[in-house]
Amino acid sequence: DRMGMMRKCIVVSAVNIIEGGTLTVLRDCLASAALSLPSEWEIIALVHDQKLVDQPRVRFIEIPDAKRSWLRRLYHEWIDFRRLSRELEPDLWLSLHDITPRVITRRQAVYCHNPSPFYQLPLREAWLEPKLWLFNNFYQYLYRAFIRRNQCVIVQQGWLRVVFEKMYGKLPIGVAHPSVTSPSHSKYPKAAFGKVVFFYPALPRVFKNFEVICEAAKILSSRGVSGFEIRMTLSGRENSYSKWLYKKYANVFGVLFIGLQNKIQMGNHYHEASAVLFPSRLETWGLPISEAKLYKKPQLVADLPYAHETVGSYNHVSFFHPADAAELANLMQSIIENNWHPEGAKMDEPSKPFTRNWDELWRLLSDGL
Repeated sequence: DRMGMMRKCIVVSAVNIIEGGTLTVLRDCLASAALSLPSEWEIIALVHDQKLVDQPRVRFIEIPDAKRSWLRRLYHEWIDFRRLSRELEPDLWLSLHDITPRVITRRQAVYCHNPSPFYQLPLREAWLEPKLWLFNNFYQYLYRAFIRRNQCVIVQQGWLRVVFEKMYGKLPIGVAHPSVTSPSHSKYPKAAFGKVVFFYPALPRVFKNFEVICEAAKILSSRGVSGFEIRMTLSGRENSYSKWLYKKYANVFGVLFIGLQNKIQMGNHYHEASAVLFPSRLETWGLPISEAKLYKKPQLVADLPYAHETVGSYNHVSFFHPADAAELANLMQSIIENNWHPEGAKMDEPSKPFTRNWDELWRLLSDGL
């Protein structure tokens, strides 16, 4: 019973999300739903572990074994969630991680933020992360399965809408830029060191392209440039890729492997950064670019479609070819020597349907229900 006829129910499925940018998306999604949806809406979230999200208005159902294997995950998405949807009788079911489940609901939407099917893995990367190569090929079919059940397929950028339509035909695709919240603590001690700090926050995935930064550091070193440090958020122990990076670059001047950082530490690094680097070859968004904009930081960013769209309109940015370490080294040197002339960026909004943040997206998804 839904406590009378007025009660409405939304289910957000996020059983696969535990870290990184996707966890930020989940937290923003539920925080916005709790704030912007009227009180007659019951919000239910299916999660791996409810300790990952603190949201009093949301009712959580934990499904910890969904991450145990792909077969288990697909069992939940395509079999078990059908049973669950009969019990919950949702008006809207939003799947927050790429796969379209087989559920009974008045309206269904899927949020696609895994760009891996659109990435051609070079051989060296396939060797370092063979699972990613398999995953890329497998994912194209996962996206396709039951995708036409959705009243809305949500992607984070306009270029992805074009790619999706190329691969899967005409679909009701909306572009939704992720909400990025302002830094929570604005009072920081003044950075007390004279070094130029470059910061690259990313998980150790082969496409994150840490090596171009390390190669740029080697070039700077060979030119006798000093007085800088590069902070990268990996320890060198996480996986074969990070071990390879550590072995190859741990002794390069200025390169620091600082490991995974918590929210407060991240705020401090952004605050202390002279510039944020973002050389990743593949993103559906690239959250650090948006975060660096909030801190009004200079940015050196890969010259790729996703990055231009995420940067949007911003003066303090220069773009470089993601495989060109010398070009990146030149830009870093200009920042170190205080003679950087940013090229800046201007970008129009994507065509409709388009939403700027989660509040607008919730309005779009729940309109008319």
